[in-house]
Amino acid sequence: MFAPELVWRIEGHSLASKEYGSRQQFIDEVLAPFGARFRPSAPFRPITIRSVYADGDTVIVCWDGRGIANDGQPYENSYAWFMTKRDGKVIDGTAFYDSISFNDLWTRVQPRS
Repeated sequence: MFAPELVWRIEGHSLASKEYGSRQQFIDEVLAPFGARFRPSAPFRPITIRSVYADGDTVIVCWDGRGIANDGQPYENSYAWFMTKRDGKVIDGTAFYDSISFNDLWTRVQPRS
């Protein structure tokens, strides 16, 4: 879904908020350690897609996700992703979410090795 030349921004004041200059940086610094904080039997997944808007090469998705963290506690958050696509891949994205919930998970739960 993400092009190698992806630029992804996480807005706000979460511990992951910054600009990521490539798909690999985004995977290494956010997606992989985030996913490793969840039980394999109950990984974080979208549970509700609230809305999808598309106009030309721009797609906006508002969605809710849920998973069970390694400490047994549920993590739920709502996201708004603004993405620009080229050749079927996302080349630019900006994410908004509840940084308080994210920061709680990020500091409370250690990723699986």
